[in-house]
Amino acid sequence: MEVKIGLVQMSMSSDEAANLAKALRMVRESAKRGAQVVCLPELFSSLYFPQVEDALETPKSIPSEVTRALSASARDNRVVLVGGSVFERYRGKSYNSCLVFDDRGVEIGRYRKVHIPQDPSFYEKDYFSAGSDYKVFETRFGNVAVLICFDQWYPEPARICRLLGAQMLFYPTAIGTVRGIEQAEGSWQDAWETVQRGHAIANSVVVAAVNRVGIEDDMEFWGGSFVSDQFGKVLVRGDAKERVLLASCDLKLGEDIESGWGFRRNRRPDTYKRITGP
Repeated sequence: MEVKIGLVQMSMSSDEAANLAKALRMVRESAKRGAQVVCLPELFSSLYFPQVEDALETPKSIPSEVTRALSASARDNRVVLVGGSVFERYRGKSYNSCLVFDDRGVEIGRYRKVHIPQDPSFYEKDYFSAGSDYKVFETRFGNVAVLICFDQWYPEPARICRLLGAQMLFYPTAIGTVRGIEQAEGSWQDAWETVQRGHAIANSVVVAAVNRVGIEDDMEFWGGSFVSDQFGKVLVRGDAKERVLLASCDLKLGEDIESGWGFRRNRRPDTYKRITGP
């Protein structure tokens, strides 16, 4: 089964209405170019406010103006829409949440970011409570799972999503280089892409990561959005400019790889207990 994925790589301003309008326009462009599943970046309707510890950003209950617009966009463009993420208020807590809409505009699921960083320019624990579970959403274009940004550095969530039946794994992202912080370990962007391509191979799953672009205060978002097939081949990769990226993916390839390599059937979960131990 061939599925065409569209990634919306965009920059953001302080004007939420303008950000939303741009996102909707780029979703529409993706659909006109044949995309069936479209993904937006993390926190796409605002600047990346966790750069500072005391930003005046208010979470919103769902449904909101933004989520209603995403629903209508999915319906009008007949696409499955992975709605980047929004700052959600729910039962007295605040979350970094991604809503997934089917091609009728119906919300079919919601994922709340589980791994929350707390580093200079990424002060997310000041804003977000951690989610607690992983989900897979069935669509007519295949089974979709969502993880958000910092989740991408951990192998366990990708594995769990694959075991739950995911065929495509989306990572809405906001990551870049920070003025005044040296990349002493090596290229952050190279590591970022490499670890996610590793998830694709280890799990025989399509991986699609969509990042922001542009400069916001001390952060320069590098873009570099990409789609990897189930054996780590990059099907499309963005630069650091705004654009829609498209990739056609063969979902059957994942099962062919599993049949030949047996990554899942040869697992030894009886030996993995230390992963969740103290």
